[in-house]
Amino acid sequence: MKSAVETLSPTRAKLTVEVPFEELKPSLDAAYKTIAKQINVPGFRRGKVPPAVIDRQVGRGAVLDQAINEVVPQKYAEALQANDLQPLAQPEIEVTKFEDNEALEFTAEVDVKPEIKLPTYDGVTASVEAIEISDEDVTEQVEALRERFATLIDVERPAADGDFVVMDLKATKDGEVVDGAEVSGMSYRVGRGGMIDGLDEALVGLAAGDEKVFTSQLVGGDLVGEGVDVAVAVTQVQEQELPELDDEFAQLASEYDTVAELTEDVRERLGRGRRLEQAAAARDAVLEALLESVDIPLPETIVTDELNARRTSFEQQLAYAGVTMEKYLEDEGQTQEEFEADLERRVRDAVTAQFILDEIAQVEEFGIDQQELSEHMVRKAQQSGEDPQEFANHMFEHNHIPELVQEILRGKALARIVESAVVTDASGNVVELKNLRPDGTIGEPEAEVADVETAEPAEEEKAEA
Repeated sequence: MKSAVETLSPTRAKLTVEVPFEELKPSLDAAYKTIAKQINVPGFRRGKVPPAVIDRQVGRGAVLDQAINEVVPQKYAEALQANDLQPLAQPEIEVTKFEDNEALEFTAEVDVKPEIKLPTYDGVTASVEAIEISDEDVTEQVEALRERFATLIDVERPAADGDFVVMDLKATKDGEVVDGAEVSGMSYRVGRGGMIDGLDEALVGLAAGDEKVFTSQLVGGDLVGEGVDVAVAVTQVQEQELPELDDEFAQLASEYDTVAELTEDVRERLGRGRRLEQAAAARDAVLEALLESVDIPLPETIVTDELNARRTSFEQQLAYAGVTMEKYLEDEGQTQEEFEADLERRVRDAVTAQFILDEIAQVEEFGIDQQELSEHMVRKAQQSGEDPQEFANHMFEHNHIPELVQEILRGKALARIVESAVVTDASGNVVELKNLRPDGTIGEPEAEVADVETAEPAEEEKAEA
């Protein structure tokens, strides 16, 4: 087999492959055997029909076509390996020359991995916002904890913002009740939002036994976005009574004996959470800084496919939430053109990042073991709300394991970059990333841990002596 490669662009190549007729012989023999099992010829047992008879009954052309269909993918794969090409999509193959007893020639155009010149990824510098925890932040969390232990008491007055009401709702369109838009005995906090536009305004001032009708738009169902009449009837108004913020409450709501200890724990928990948020921001900032230092040509078909996939997924999410694209753009203050431009920028950054991380994983010679793969699949299953075993079975059955492996390797490559980066906050403090634990605490540096572990046996030996 002979093959030659023509570079059509930095991300697309054209292979021209020539296969001598002699190399088609195994595929021709296989084609004759397959066809012999599929036809009935008087005087011959099924599967024992000679090639000459098949040529007369079926035609030599059918045999050649079947042989070509088998040999072309094989020779295409060999040509990729011979020319050190890494395909990124399915090829466009065209048989350009073939006659019986003569060489087969075909071409294959395919998107290929571009040549990547990695920038220095040790010591990438980036900056993030500083961690700030105000007294107001702590108070807000403590108040939220008090609300978890609050009680509701009935009140004989109109509902105000922050009260709870028990209500009946019914939406009608042209006098007909909308299917699925009627509920009874529903508890709702006035001012919470997230249900029907205009509901909170309608509830304020209504006492138990009062009713009111207002117009709004449904956020789901067949009439999503259409105007309807909504009748709301209040049956109870309840006021939230919070427990006193004292040591007794601290003992009820936590493992601590005093309010001071509880408050300090809340502040510490906030700090750990903010530290994790800062670490996520640092990861994004480091990757963004690396992206700015490299220019990689991107296969447009890959970008287009990813762009279409993300757009479709986003539109499905909006539809599930009962929000139209027009409403979303209005709320975000974006035009359709600005949305598309932002989406394309993020897609191009994502594809570029994948190429960079794949290259770093290869340079660093990262690998994975079965436990890492299993843990990754469990996390993916939990994120999508699926049973881990069913998720794993699906991944194996549909040959998605290579994709999961690549995700793990990219994660390791990103961790390699981030751990060696120098990230500072707005105050100039260095952000600790390498020893950050999943719970937001900072662990001991590896060297110090190693020193402690080494010292322990010596101390034991000294004690025994």
